[in-house]
Amino acid sequence: MSGANSFGRSLVVTTFGESHGPAIGCVVDGCPPGLPLAAEDFRTDLDRRATGRSRFTSQRREEDAIEILSGVYEGQTTGTPIALLIRNTDARSKDYGEVAQSFRPGHADYTYWHKYGIRDPRGGGRSSARETTMRVAAAVIAKKWLALRGVRVRGWLSQLGAYVPQHHDAAVVEQNPLFWPDAEQLPELEAFLDGLRKSGDSVGGRVSVEAQGVPPGWGEPIYGKLDGELAAALMSINAVKSVEIGDGLAVAAQRGSEHRDELLPQGFASNHAGGILGGISTGQSILAHVAIKPTSSILVPGRSVDLAGTPVELVTRGRHDPCVAIRAVPIVEAMLALVLMDQALRHRAQCADVAAVSPLIPPQA
Repeated sequence: MSGANSFGRSLVVTTFGESHGPAIGCVVDGCPPGLPLAAEDFRTDLDRRATGRSRFTSQRREEDAIEILSGVYEGQTTGTPIALLIRNTDARSKDYGEVAQSFRPGHADYTYWHKYGIRDPRGGGRSSARETTMRVAAAVIAKKWLALRGVRVRGWLSQLGAYVPQHHDAAVVEQNPLFWPDAEQLPELEAFLDGLRKSGDSVGGRVSVEAQGVPPGWGEPIYGKLDGELAAALMSINAVKSVEIGDGLAVAAQRGSEHRDELLPQGFASNHAGGILGGISTGQSILAHVAIKPTSSILVPGRSVDLAGTPVELVTRGRHDPCVAIRAVPIVEAMLALVLMDQALRHRAQCADVAAVSPLIPPQA
């Protein structure tokens, strides 16, 4: 059984490093041989997750230059563990000197202190969002492998504070720094975020992710459920406080006659289940949503205590996001892609001899 710094069964991803240490990295074990892979393949998704690219994220600006240390030979994966490394180049640890002797409200400082008796206060140490860079890097491999099988994963910001998109245009998502699908709302959202930055406060958000082209049959019942493992993977992302698959919490108000996704010869009539039934993919798009809490690293003074238990008023200075949900979009995509590849490899290992069966219902009527 893998430890708490690894996830996956057939495709096992282990991450290491701290936000303000010399480097962060990961090992991807279980990738099949023969997948074309080069350092430049990582650039696009690492840039999508990176901070410092717009005024709406932290101004920490890392180069995020990937180094492939093993597992690739002459541009192809070899089937051995793929080790990836990114050196930290813009840490600025002095920004966190003031919080070293106290506990930031809403952060893992207090819980780390009680668990380990020691903590790295520089940007949150192991719990920093910097760690998620390597999840995005690992998922570049998964996305490439899935794409060869017709599966595409894409995410978008589906709520920012009280704002929700009035229209959804997938083409717009990659054309703006907020990953927002409604172009008409962008000026208002940007003004809202600028106001938050000036006030030193932050706000939460919601990220949605969809996987198209997933065939029926991926996943397992009971303990290896596709939706169960996806929920755990998404909840492992920093600042995620809620995960929904398909209609999620809305099913509590639905009737059975409404919720059931009827099967018709021309396709499924709906997709309330989010493309998963009994822990196994239906062949429809897999749809999930996560709620991201507002960061507590803000300039608004908050009450806390220091290491001696003395009351203090704390302000977290440095470089922080008005809404961390914005740069969570590629991270949420990454976790879905990694879970899907792991489940696909397990399905292939167990059920490769299962012949195609009929009927095969199209994803959508």
